[in-house]
Amino acid sequence: MAAHARTSAVVGLALVAAVTAACSGGTGSHSGSAPPSPASHAAAGGGNTPNSPAPTESNPPGDIPDNQVYVAYRPGSGTFTFTGFTVKVPEGWARTDQKNTTVFTDKLNTVRITAASASSAPTVGSVTNTVVPQLRTHVPKFATPKVSEVTRHAGRVVLLTYQGDSAKDPVTGKVVRDAFERYSFYRSGHEVDLTLSGPVNADNVDPWRIVSDSFTWQ
Repeated sequence: MAAHARTSAVVGLALVAAVTAACSGGTGSHSGSAPPSPASHAAAGGGNTPNSPAPTESNPPGDIPDNQVYVAYRPGSGTFTFTGFTVKVPEGWARTDQKNTTVFTDKLNTVRITAASASSAPTVGSVTNTVVPQLRTHVPKFATPKVSEVTRHAGRVVLLTYQGDSAKDPVTGKVVRDAFERYSFYRSGHEVDLTLSGPVNADNVDPWRIVSDSFTWQ
């Protein structure tokens, strides 16, 4: 009887040890495979949360917004001696009137409209020989003039492009390098010059096309 009792005790201890080891191994395996919580993933930089705001985009300095509205401008007899034309200009821009000249400005961009009597239509040669030398003496650091004929809705016009420095800003004291497009329209003894200008790095191709294409004789 004593030998049988000792054998049963040994077998019982062996079974207890085996069960204990199995339980310990299963617990360790389960804890090692637990997935990280969503909070831990976000803290580790795992991605934007659904409510994260989108990055804000802004126009470079001098770029006219794509949603800019344009309105028709017709000169009044109080400013111009010749009023037989219209042209679209950006809505909301500041306006300045002088004799036979109106200027619209907003931040770094300008639309200048000038009218005068002329005995003949401007040509590439006349603009090159007359207008370019005049601008060279009046525009600071005048450079890269190019004269050509282009087509707009009003017909064939003479286009002069060039660069120059803007006037010094009275507040910041800064000077901006500007690009200019000067369109010379002519009909029946009347010349209208439309000059569009803004920073050289601004992308205003489409806005300037809208303005120059909108010129119409009345």
